[in-house]
Amino acid sequence: MLSLYGQTFASRLLLGTAAYPDMGTLNQSVQAAAPAMLTVSLRRQSSGADCHGGAFWEMLRGLGVPLLPNTAGCLSVREAVTTAQMAREIFGTDFIKLELIGDDRTLQPDVFQLVEAAEILIKDGFRVLPYCTEDLIACRRLLDSGCEVLMPWAAPIGTALGAVHAYALRVLREAMPDVPMIIDAGLGVPSHAAQVMEWGFDGVLLNTAVSRAGDPVAMARAFALAVEAGYCARAAVPVPPREQAQASSPTVGQPFWHSAEYEG
Repeated sequence: MLSLYGQTFASRLLLGTAAYPDMGTLNQSVQAAAPAMLTVSLRRQSSGADCHGGAFWEMLRGLGVPLLPNTAGCLSVREAVTTAQMAREIFGTDFIKLELIGDDRTLQPDVFQLVEAAEILIKDGFRVLPYCTEDLIACRRLLDSGCEVLMPWAAPIGTALGAVHAYALRVLREAMPDVPMIIDAGLGVPSHAAQVMEWGFDGVLLNTAVSRAGDPVAMARAFALAVEAGYCARAAVPVPPREQAQASSPTVGQPFWHSAEYEG
């Protein structure tokens, strides 16, 4: 079970709710993925004519999946804190995915403001899941601020590149083996999700990779299977990689092994 701030979840996949072609596709994708939580934003803008307003929120509530409000689009501490407080009133949850963007081109988190906002929200009773980079020192500061969960990116939001800084992510995971970490942003295909789960991460959060896929429902199911497979593989303790070949079949009992008459 995935445990976040003392609350347990059966799934290790979190799913976003933006940019789906219509509410029916979103609904079916959620059913296919069976995620632990659904991320929602107060700033959400829908491109679908039937996917906005009260009907959208009613559908989300009807799915029976816990909601994780986020502060997407916030550029300052004050803006993020105010948005989080509004989200708590609307959605009735202390969970918040804290986003504070510091660069418009890469949508990279502003880790300095992130720590400040996290401290304020945690003192206010929030259970904060900060969207951060793979920087080890910044992550330590977030833990010092009171965060119990980290959400490092794999790559910039929506790029579908997979883990572009694989070494740094693995160092981060190894340095903090007991801290729940969910990879957030940049995954594109199920193999990306399986890979980070094999490295020991505790879950993944997806949006674009599913919502903008040719078949979002099928992709949601594929990611759910990949997350489970990667987690199971990690638990099974994979064979360490080697530089040289090593025969898997025994040589004892082979009648012609290195026999002189068969050499040359």
